Amino acid sequence: MVNVEDISFGYLLSDVTLLFRKHFDRRAVKFGLTRAQWRATKMLYRRPGLRQTELAEFLEMEPIAVGRVIDRLQAAGFVERRPDPKDRRAWRLYTTEQAHEVVDDMERIAKDLRIDASTGISCEEMMQMTAVLTRIKENLQALDEAEQPMTEAGN
Repeated sequence: MVNVEDISFGYLLSDVTLLFRKHFDRRAVKFGLTRAQWRATKMLYRRPGLRQTELAEFLEMEPIAVGRVIDRLQAAGFVERRPDPKDRRAWRLYTTEQAHEVVDDMERIAKDLRIDASTGISCEEMMQMTAVLTRIKENLQALDEAEQPMTEAGN
């Protein structure tokens, strides 16, 4: 009898993620955006007015790297920096109308890819897979939370 802990799924998850990214990048290449630029644009589209440090947290990137991404997006006309009314040293980030058009196109690309990737899979199967992956994610996040006090105590 096979036990849950004997089923190796980490590499499969990684392979699926890499393949999904590869196919998305191929379809989205016409927009000239890197994956990091696309992720930043999408996040700002959904959460306008973020500060660079907040965006870095959401994207799980270093603030300096996000700054370079924003510089390129601003130069390309996708993002604008506006002064923060509460902090003269800070900037708030907003997507432009040009970005809104691209976000809509990118969302269509993502939806079409999901359709292609889920061929032969029922909605019920997809919902079950999503529920299981969500539980795995929650279990791993709980490990992070359990380890955090030990890490902080060691400093």
